[in-house]
Amino acid sequence: MYRAGLSLLVAVALAGCVETTTVPSAPAAAPVSRASGPGLSVADFNRTVSRVEPVAERQCRTRTQGANCDFKIVLETDPRAPSNAWQSQDKSGRPVLTFTSALLKDVQNDDELAFIMGHEAAHHISGHIARTQQTAMTGALLGGVLIAAIGGDASAVSSAQDIGATVGARRYSKDYELEADKLGTVIAYHSGYDPVRGAAYFTRIPDPGDRFLGSHPPNGQRIETVRRTMAKL
Repeated sequence: MYRAGLSLLVAVALAGCVETTTVPSAPAAAPVSRASGPGLSVADFNRTVSRVEPVAERQCRTRTQGANCDFKIVLETDPRAPSNAWQSQDKSGRPVLTFTSALLKDVQNDDELAFIMGHEAAHHISGHIARTQQTAMTGALLGGVLIAAIGGDASAVSSAQDIGATVGARRYSKDYELEADKLGTVIAYHSGYDPVRGAAYFTRIPDPGDRFLGSHPPNGQRIETVRRTMAKL
C-alpha cells in the first residue's frame, strides 16, 4: 500500500502510533552508486535489498523481543499489479515485504527504493499489523454493542461492526505511517542511502491531505518527519 503513501497489507486500514525509540546501530554503510531514474531495474532492486535487509533485521532484533526478524523481500512481477509496496506475514509468521514492478518504474533512484523498503520493514518492527487488528476488533465490538443496546436488528449490528472496525483501524493510521517514516529513515541511512533524497518520492504522488479518517498523513508532513529524523542521526 504505497501509491498514495506507504501502507500495510492487512484486512483493515492502518492505525495508531508509538514514539520511535533511538537505539544503538552500526555506523552508516559506505555510500553506494545510485541509479537515477526514471525507473529502476531488477538488478537495482536486488542490490538495494542486499544492503537494506541486514540493517532492517539488525534494527528488528534490537528493538523487539521474540519477533521474527528474518525479512523476505520479494518483487511482484505481475504486469497488471499497480504501483505498490506492502508488508505482510506468511503462514509461519515470517515478515514479507512485497514490491511491484510498477513501483520500480515509478521510483527515480536507489535512495527512494531504500526508503520505501525501510518504511515497510518498520511497520513489522513496530508491530503495526497486530496493533491495527486489535484496534479494528475493539471498534467493531463497541459499534455492535452500541447498536444492539438501542434495539438494532442483526443487519444494523453488522453494519455498525463494519463501521466500527474501519474507524478503529484508521484512528491511528496516520501516526503509524509517520512512525514508520521515522524508523524507515534510520534503516535507509544505516544502509548507506540518503533518506531525504528518498523522501522526494512524496513530491510526485497525490497528496492525501489531512482527510478525516484518512489512512495517510499529508506528504509535506512526511517529508518534514524524515528531515527531522535525519537531523538527529
